[in-house]
Amino acid sequence: MVVFAHVSIRASDMERSIRFYETHFGMKLAGRRPIPQNRAEIAFLGSEGTPFRLELTWYQDQKRFEQARYEDRLFDHLAFTVAGIDDLVARMKREGVTVTDEPYTLGPGGSRIAFIEDPDGTLIELIEKR
Repeated sequence: MVVFAHVSIRASDMERSIRFYETHFGMKLAGRRPIPQNRAEIAFLGSEGTPFRLELTWYQDQKRFEQARYEDRLFDHLAFTVAGIDDLVARMKREGVTVTDEPYTLGPGGSRIAFIEDPDGTLIELIEKR
């Protein structure tokens, strides 16, 4: 049996990234520890009601930290189901979060979606189900 466990994204500043996901998505820090073999640190965050985890990874030796242009990325985006997408996006904008796509509706009666970036440029889809 194979069960999906988590996805990991890099963080250039672990404290800043943890605060971002806790503040904007209500995620809770589930664990954090060094990985001496890789000269790294990892932190796991979770959301209530799901076993899925987001792993943030910070490497001591990373010399550059830049996201590839969207069209060159292998990894596309994270996605979160939200309520009140318009108010959420407005609040995030006031708090300096980069909004790449304002909320819009997918077809008649469809879900509303928007896209933002985390502090390191990871693309995040926000989905408000109808």
